[in-house]
Amino acid sequence: MASVMDRTTNALRDARLEIEEFNYAYADTLDRFDVDGWVEYFTEDAFYHVIARDNAESGLPLGLIYCEGSAMMKDRAYALLNTEMFAPRYLHLSITNTRALAIEGDEIHATANYTLIETLVEEPSRVQQVGKYRDIFQRSGDGLLLKERIATYDSVMIDNCLVFPV
Repeated sequence: MASVMDRTTNALRDARLEIEEFNYAYADTLDRFDVDGWVEYFTEDAFYHVIARDNAESGLPLGLIYCEGSAMMKDRAYALLNTEMFAPRYLHLSITNTRALAIEGDEIHATANYTLIETLVEEPSRVQQVGKYRDIFQRSGDGLLLKERIATYDSVMIDNCLVFPV
């Protein structure tokens, strides 16, 4: 007979695999610059925040991106796709070290590391951001959606011309 600990461990392992598959699709969507499709990974009332680690640890809320609800995310996507200061580039988002921490009802609390690499035409690739996600996933009829994603980046210096979702 499986103990409660075994069932919890199995549930968290299964959740981690489900989150990894979600994150692979999420990263692929952003790698293709499909920021309209990016919005579809979130619940209607989702919270999305990209913030520097030093600000987060100091309790300062100012970040690169702050969106409450899908309407703000759609606005962010539109603004990014329609800016006149956008230079051609390739972006590659890698998401690793996924951990499912807790399951509470239809929500899964998780963390993962991320790295965003940028390549501009005729320039070498460079690391743009390195950080950690703190996520709350919500189960829906179609699988997982993000209810909250807080991306805390370690990089002290990043290009301010690149305010792209991670």
